[in-house]
Amino acid sequence: MSVQLDPQGREIRALLQVAGEFDGKHVLEIGCGDGRLTWRYAQRAASVVGIDPNADKIARAISMTPEDYLGRLDLRVSDLEAFALAWPKEQHGVLFDLVLLSWSL
Repeated sequence: MSVQLDPQGREIRALLQVAGEFDGKHVLEIGCGDGRLTWRYAQRAASVVGIDPNADKIARAISMTPEDYLGRLDLRVSDLEAFALAWPKEQHGVLFDLVLLSWSL
């Protein structure tokens, strides 16, 4: 028996209603976990940085990253505070158009 999360696609529809389109946007996803939500929008975004303090979940997300996402996706083990202190904005030149925090509280 396999478990399907949101088989009707309600979560991504709700996210699109609130956040708008992801096309061409630079996204920071706080609490990305194993990429469950990330894979639903990443193909539309210009770039995605996903952070999560759980190293096992990040390792799983990295192992499941579709090959065509590799140049646009940066998954890191970090909490928000450490990420905010360490993110070299000048080096990357990326300011985020959209920040997601879903199922992370």
